[in-house]
Amino acid sequence: MVDVNDQADRAGPPPALARPYSWTEGRTQPSVDIAVEARVVTTPAGRDLPPRLTSAAWTITQLCLQPRSVAELGAYLAVPLGVVRVLVADLVAEGLVHVEATLAHDADDAERRELIERVLSGLRAK
Repeated sequence: MVDVNDQADRAGPPPALARPYSWTEGRTQPSVDIAVEARVVTTPAGRDLPPRLTSAAWTITQLCLQPRSVAELGAYLAVPLGVVRVLVADLVAEGLVHVEATLAHDADDAERRELIERVLSGLRAK
């Protein structure tokens, strides 16, 4: 006789309704390079959208009415950072969000150290 409870224990957790990478149609690389600490802000064009976008993309535009980092968005959506980067890059391409650079490409060591110290300070404050 088959023990149903035993089979349920071996089956593992139930599958998610939609796997995160299905939100990006399997894409794992964003069209633009976006740092995890970069802040994302909804543009005026993205502020009053009807929820015609995918639910994750629409949620990002709503969350970013106040600036949020890519890492924060990943935590809010409970998805890998790669997924968030692809979604944010898509929204940037549509003009619905803007990514604020945290450092210039030619930033020196002092600027990089200052950024790390600000991040650590923010983490300690939470």
